[in-house]
Amino acid sequence: MIQKLNILKNPQVTYTTDWWAKIVAIIALINFSLVLFNFSYLPLRSSYLKTIPAIVSIYDPVKGIQPHTEINDYLTQVDLLTEYINQQGLEGNATEQLIQNLRQKSLILINDPSFLSFHQLGILAKLKYQIQTHTHTLSANLAFNQFWNREHLAEVGVQQELDFFNRKIRPLLEITYFRAIDNQGNLIDNFGKIDLFFIIFFALEFLRKSILCSRQKPEQPIGKIMLRRWYEGFFFLPFWREFRFIPLMVKLHQSHLVNLEWFLGQLVYEPAAYLSDRISNFLMVRLINQTKTALVTGEITRALLEPKPYIKVNSVDKVDAIVNRFLRLTIYKVLPKLQPDLEALLRYSLKEAVTQSNFYQGLQTVPGIEAFPTEVIEQLADYLATGSVDIITKFYADIKGRELFDDLSQNFKKALEKELKDTINQAELQSLLSDLLEEIKINYVQRSTQDNPEAILDEAEKIRYGASLQSQN
Repeated sequence: MIQKLNILKNPQVTYTTDWWAKIVAIIALINFSLVLFNFSYLPLRSSYLKTIPAIVSIYDPVKGIQPHTEINDYLTQVDLLTEYINQQGLEGNATEQLIQNLRQKSLILINDPSFLSFHQLGILAKLKYQIQTHTHTLSANLAFNQFWNREHLAEVGVQQELDFFNRKIRPLLEITYFRAIDNQGNLIDNFGKIDLFFIIFFALEFLRKSILCSRQKPEQPIGKIMLRRWYEGFFFLPFWREFRFIPLMVKLHQSHLVNLEWFLGQLVYEPAAYLSDRISNFLMVRLINQTKTALVTGEITRALLEPKPYIKVNSVDKVDAIVNRFLRLTIYKVLPKLQPDLEALLRYSLKEAVTQSNFYQGLQTVPGIEAFPTEVIEQLADYLATGSVDIITKFYADIKGRELFDDLSQNFKKALEKELKDTINQAELQSLLSDLLEEIKINYVQRSTQDNPEAILDEAEKIRYGASLQSQN
């Protein structure tokens, strides 16, 4: 066991563990980046096609994307029409046949958009808008009928219309695609094959770390350790991949690649402030209510007067030790410092008692001893103050005196218990304490509503920040 602990405390082992944690966190970041790219690929494919076409050529097979046969045939016929017009002009029979075919195919494309996936429906809307705006018609069918017409091309200009098509219509058609379907009728998506390597890696890493933790903490079963790290399960689930963000943030923070303390603090700032205020109110009210219930039912009285045996950490009686410590501080440290005040108090008390007595009034009539009582009082006060402190000190240090003091304490305790067992005294004390607790509860909750939880949280953050700076220094 000692050798095991020494290995765990080895700086070389810790250094290796830290680097492995960083490597795992980087792999997790790469995996989540691929997940985000996979989710965004179809909506952003047109942007990738314009900016980074090499990515499209690589990733299209992963998503089962193939060139659309009808669209390619449509664009091929437009290119063939351009070639025929350059060679024969608009009057050739082959040119007329191509224009008629394009007119028919255009109507099929805009009236049967089933060839388009969900992410491509916006392309069809843009295509209709472009052709209708160009031909100044309110219908896409009429617009294509007018556009692919020999008289219209001759009147407006063939080259001008073909330039419009290549500039506005062709780019929209080129970004359309066809997704292959498997035998079960589902769209082909091969991202799972790429993700499988990450799933296996994180599953093995999860198992390795769980076994390591169970060896370091043999008192905890491995199932309990796995359950505490449930969030890592998103890494090796083939679905809900977007939730991998949770274990990714944990790994980045634990590997010290990213410090998320500030980010998490800002993320839960206001909810934490108001939630902590609610919780503190709830705990205070609950504590006071439970105390009041214990008072009313007599549980506190029974606990004080009839204490039940409980488990002690060691043989020392904590209550007696605390009381003894307070008495020693009071007798040896506090009372000597209060001796001048005791002298003044005794001097005043004795003077008032003597001057109001009949004996003193009689002495005042005797010539020559008017000042005698004052001197006696001062001397007596000094003697009593000094003597009282010395007597108490010696009394507490003496074994016999300590026994007498313990007897006094026990008799005092028995007398107090006897009076507290009286039902009248119990009822009066319970009523007073219950009212006091109710007042505390009402005033505490009322004051808490006047405080700003965010200001309190700011103050706590400042204290924590100051403490962190001190620890760093």
